[in-house]
Amino acid sequence: MRHGYAGNRLSRNRSLRKATLRDMARAILVQERICTTSAKAKEARKFIEKLITLGKKDTLAARRRAFAILCDHTMVSELFKTIAPRFKSRNGGYTRIIPYMQRSGDNAELAFLELTEKSREIITNQKRVKAQKDAADTSKVSEAETKPAEAAAAGEAPKATPTHSQADVKTAPKAKAKPTGIRKLFQRKTGGE
Repeated sequence: MRHGYAGNRLSRNRSLRKATLRDMARAILVQERICTTSAKAKEARKFIEKLITLGKKDTLAARRRAFAILCDHTMVSELFKTIAPRFKSRNGGYTRIIPYMQRSGDNAELAFLELTEKSREIITNQKRVKAQKDAADTSKVSEAETKPAEAAAAGEAPKATPTHSQADVKTAPKAKAKPTGIRKLFQRKTGGE
């Protein structure tokens, strides 16, 4: 019978499990969203919810208990000043777990663990690439449209860009190739080639 065995050990001893959960709690408080395995997310969720509940109390004893878990004064003050006040109206459910995908190496289930009340919008990699492409396209169009318009407004013809011949452009001398393989080993041992 398994009386009193609560929670997942995460294949770690007590100190390593505690360190893993502490680091995940710090990452959540700083980043507001992390990607991890589902098992770790479920265990870290309990840890983080307790920390935010302590942060809502804002007493000296609560600050000391939070410091015993986080071991960082700046993180504790951020928890009590900025993060916990966001959750004043909530009685729980400070985090959510969103299933993500299977990891390619060991087929572990990955999930996002995030705070429900975030201070900023978190952009995933796909959204970031799309936003950068859109911004680059609009900047190219705006530059092309504004340059001739400025020249026409001034009453001048657009200036042609100067062309340089190959002789005008100075080329940097090529760096000597670094020795590889047996030459590198030989240099190390004897000090010469």
